Amino acid sequence: MTNSSQHRSWISSLVYRPATAVLALAITFALATAMTPSAQAQTFQVLHNFTGGQDGAAPLDGLTIDRNGNLYGTASAGGHQAYGCSNSYGDTGCGAVFELARSGTGWILRPLYDFQGGDDSGNPGYGVVLGPDGALYGVISGGCSNYYVCGKVFRLAPLPTRCASFTCPWQETVLHQFTGTPDGSLPLSRLIFDPAGNMYGVTFYGGLYNWGAAYELSPSHGGWTENVIYSFNSIQGLGTALPQGSLALDGAGNLYGAANCNDTLGCFYGAVWQLQPSQQGWTLNSLYQFNGLDGYQPIGVIRDPSGNLYGPTFGAAGNDSGTIYELSPSNGGWNYSLVYDFGFEDSASGLVMDSFGNLYGGNADYTGTYVFKLTRSGNSWIFSKVHTFSGPDGLGPAGNLVFDSNGNLYGTTVKGGSYGYGVVWEITP
Repeated sequence: MTNSSQHRSWISSLVYRPATAVLALAITFALATAMTPSAQAQTFQVLHNFTGGQDGAAPLDGLTIDRNGNLYGTASAGGHQAYGCSNSYGDTGCGAVFELARSGTGWILRPLYDFQGGDDSGNPGYGVVLGPDGALYGVISGGCSNYYVCGKVFRLAPLPTRCASFTCPWQETVLHQFTGTPDGSLPLSRLIFDPAGNMYGVTFYGGLYNWGAAYELSPSHGGWTENVIYSFNSIQGLGTALPQGSLALDGAGNLYGAANCNDTLGCFYGAVWQLQPSQQGWTLNSLYQFNGLDGYQPIGVIRDPSGNLYGPTFGAAGNDSGTIYELSPSNGGWNYSLVYDFGFEDSASGLVMDSFGNLYGGNADYTGTYVFKLTRSGNSWIFSKVHTFSGPDGLGPAGNLVFDSNGNLYGTTVKGGSYGYGVVWEITP
């Protein structure tokens, strides 16, 4: 095995979680369209080194940011329950949700919630998002003994009574527990809110046909009601089975996503899809089916203000490399164009766009793991490495990247740092 293939095999273990012997499931990446300047000359710094204890370990799902610049995320292991669970990297603990807030010239990490295992489950995946009420919402897609009946949606909020301690935990409310059929199982997407306060997500399994489901959670009488808006099916010939990754909504309420299915399961190489609402229900439109040469197994989508969709694929025929593609609406259809082929590298994670339309993300090659930038230049894109990790500053950038209002870029690594359990990092322009 060559050094390049050894490195690709290693970093794939960081970027993908096996759910079955057939398919590996990609970590989340999501769109952040904050109106921020593109980074030029950058300065890198580590904001927090995870210890594997109460603060958590392996923060593989990236970050969310509030209007005050506070960062929120999930650690897939660690926490108080150090030996109650373990993640796919061998780290023990059931995981935690954390806040990282500025304090003078530094940052302070505060654990908000430690998952307990058992009925509480653990090993959270796909991060958390801020709801319109200021609470945090997320999914559990790990710590499951049966992937076909697995996962939950949860809400975290401060305790209703005043707490004088900075370390007071937040309170968890389970909004929905997945049962497999027909409501879905193994939620593998970051939640997304519409303007009315409804949440949407997808599950990799479950639904009516056990090929995944798209669901809506709507506030109702002080609680939440789940509605399966679509059950995916591999025999439709649309390549849209087994959805996962980030979702996007447009102004008309159409929901966009990607399906990770491939030809070994009888449903081609995956597809990008749209779910269109109407009074009669939701209609599935397959916007683009990959043929293997242009990529295979797409992993979620992001959407720019002009309505173009972007996303990574796990590979493409010829060199088995990860790619990034663009789909542009045109005359009632969609045009495909290749943004970048990584060439014997892994698939990108944490894809995010700045206000100039430049793309940022994390990846790996034979030189190591790095944060990259793709700058649009006419009809092409220019690739550059913004920061290459060395180990003490992190290893394996993963999950959602975010900009703050000053154009600073934030993310996490799943390993590396002072204790080997990952870091939160900042790149300032």
